[in-house]
Amino acid sequence: MTFSEFKKSISKIENFEVLGEEAHLQMAPNFRKTELKQVNIEAKKPKEAGVMALFYPNSEEETCLTLILRKTYKGVHSAQIGFPGGRKEKQDKDLQETALRETHEEVGVHPKEIKVLKELTKIYIPPSNFWVQPFFGIAEKTPNFKKQESEVEEILEVKLSDFLNNDNLVEETLSTSYAKNVNVPAFYLNDQIVWGATGMMLNEVKALLNEML
Repeated sequence: MTFSEFKKSISKIENFEVLGEEAHLQMAPNFRKTELKQVNIEAKKPKEAGVMALFYPNSEEETCLTLILRKTYKGVHSAQIGFPGGRKEKQDKDLQETALRETHEEVGVHPKEIKVLKELTKIYIPPSNFWVQPFFGIAEKTPNFKKQESEVEEILEVKLSDFLNNDNLVEETLSTSYAKNVNVPAFYLNDQIVWGATGMMLNEVKALLNEML
């Protein structure tokens, strides 16, 4: 789908309801579903973060979505796929500003280049104790991406057609620092397994797009 067609199709995105936790849980590993049922999020005093689901035209006018592969480091999200975004800082007036600032820092797209169209559903991430607010945004032109060398291993440009293709929904057995040999539902995008909180948020984006496109 060309980006012009995509923009026209999503022009009334504000009129569509998000599926929220229903969409999240469809892509949640069983152990995560159990955690989320039991946890008292407010009592955990979670840190806040904002992330951006950024759609844009590539050089062929195809619609793409930006994801990042994080660097390998000593942390629960080491070498995982995520949206550009990060922790709210004191200077951020709200989480949308956080998502825009962090997107600029991580992939080089200036806030003025991004039009935020919709706030999606917050999601709690138990391993890192973050409450994450995703946003749906578009860039009108092909971004001049520049990765943040200290945090981003690779910028992934995912074609919309691949993202919406149900053949790219898979199940994998994975091990992490906090879970060993677990079966997880995932997206297979750009030769990468995308699961956990990112997969859950992606599923809400996909459900929303399936209603509009």
